Amino acid sequence: MNEVTQSKKPSKDTAKLVYILYLVGLVFGITGIVGVVMAYINKDDAPDWLKTHYQFQIRTFWIGAFYMFLGTLLFVILIGWFIFLFWVIWLIVRAVKGMKALDEERPVENPTSWFF
Repeated sequence: MNEVTQSKKPSKDTAKLVYILYLVGLVFGITGIVGVVMAYINKDDAPDWLKTHYQFQIRTFWIGAFYMFLGTLLFVILIGWFIFLFWVIWLIVRAVKGMKALDEERPVENPTSWFF
């Protein structure tokens, strides 16, 4: 392969950046959207083990959006606060688990999971 072909292939650095953007998104929300766009763009060209990370990241974004929507609906009756707290912990655990697997260059064990 020449250098141009290699630079177009998604690397594990790109997937790691998506995890980092999700974590930064806890403070600056817009970075999560940037992260999911990057995951969608890179998922098709990635090797199989890396595809599981992109699938996991995309699902993390959309499931997290669902939890946020649910938390917003239930905010008035206080249970929404607990849903928001759960979402923060859930997102941190998923991102850390994903980065650990990524550093070991292994696929995410269950990329379609709703939990951890």
